[in-house]
Amino acid sequence: MASRVRAERTILKRSCFLLPVRYELLVALRYLRARRRDAFISITTIFTALGVMLGVAALVIVLAVMSGFEASLRQRILSLTPQIQIESYSGAITDYKAIETRANAVPGVAGSDPFIIGQAMISSAGGISGVVARGVQPDNAVVVAQLRRYIQHGSLDSLAADAAPAAPDGTIAIGSTLAEKLKVKVGDPVNIVAPITAGADAELTTRTGHFAIGAIFESGIAFVDRDLVFMGIDRAARFFGREGVDGIEVRLRNLDQTETVTALLRNTFTKSFRVNNWMEFNAAAAAGFQLLKRVYALVLILLIGVAAFNLVATLIMVVMEKRKDIAVLMAMGAARPDIRRIFVLKGMIVGVAGTAAGLTLGAAGCFILSRYHFIHIEKQIYGISTLPIEAQPLSFVIVAIASLALCWVATVYPAHQAAREMPVEVFRS
Repeated sequence: MASRVRAERTILKRSCFLLPVRYELLVALRYLRARRRDAFISITTIFTALGVMLGVAALVIVLAVMSGFEASLRQRILSLTPQIQIESYSGAITDYKAIETRANAVPGVAGSDPFIIGQAMISSAGGISGVVARGVQPDNAVVVAQLRRYIQHGSLDSLAADAAPAAPDGTIAIGSTLAEKLKVKVGDPVNIVAPITAGADAELTTRTGHFAIGAIFESGIAFVDRDLVFMGIDRAARFFGREGVDGIEVRLRNLDQTETVTALLRNTFTKSFRVNNWMEFNAAAAAGFQLLKRVYALVLILLIGVAAFNLVATLIMVVMEKRKDIAVLMAMGAARPDIRRIFVLKGMIVGVAGTAAGLTLGAAGCFILSRYHFIHIEKQIYGISTLPIEAQPLSFVIVAIASLALCWVATVYPAHQAAREMPVEVFRS
């Protein structure tokens, strides 16, 4: 009896080898072509594939937009704030040129810039505001590369030590939001008042400086444009009464090497210096953005899941419609795993088609959004006027795997039910 069943299975498989594929795939493909009385099932299958396609496309586009927002925000924040900074535990750094030389020799470092930080109050005839003053070298290649692109009015060269002073204490660069608050423009005078500790008993006094607006920048980051003021490092040292610099800012060739370069710098500057990076400065913001990105991804994966699990209903209807076909196949020698494989393949064909179409639609959507900026957003809130797009190949791969996995899970129950059919009961009924 067993030898007869094996012979019948061999005949079945040989008769179905019209193409160099397994006969289960040929049967699954045949079930996708609906006859007139199976038109409803065919339409349901089409809509299931469309649902998977739209879910995949939406997830791909949203991930690209979220990645674009993250990259844009990170670029604008790190253009005007330190990527890695080196500070001395003993206070001011007097031999900062030697520290710069050692830092620039570390692999992955693009350049360095000494800085001075001080808190102050800035005032004009139109307003007053608290600020953080940052003394930089305006002719330093690092400063020029990160700050010059955001200058809207005036010139960064006005901050240089050898520039003709427009005011007794020199010129400064302020953000556009602060300029609007103070109601000033390039060339207008402002006063800066800073707390100064002096003497052996560290008595707190104040110092007032008379500056002029030399440049106005706009980064698109609210707190940077509102609270940050740049001035030449020599003038900052004189104004704040510093004998050295507060630290060394290090710029990276690639932000993805942040942790590696930080470890190398910590090995280079051991116990006397503290080395911190932007990931540690902005840990809460980065973690919050990653959480938001995961939540959006999870919601859209559930959208794909809803479409994918429509396959359950579709395949159950196919199993009910094809009970006689299943009984005939099993009577001819098809094993239960073969029947199960037929319906799994049918569902996966729908899933693969929907996923491929969704990835194509998503890629086309990302290209259109990045090429034609027809969706506008509030620049004062987001710092940019159009949606930023950064489509990452890894996102496409992850979305494809997730979609196909959901489609496969959706086929398990109907395929299992089809394999449980008893030919004798079907023929009897």
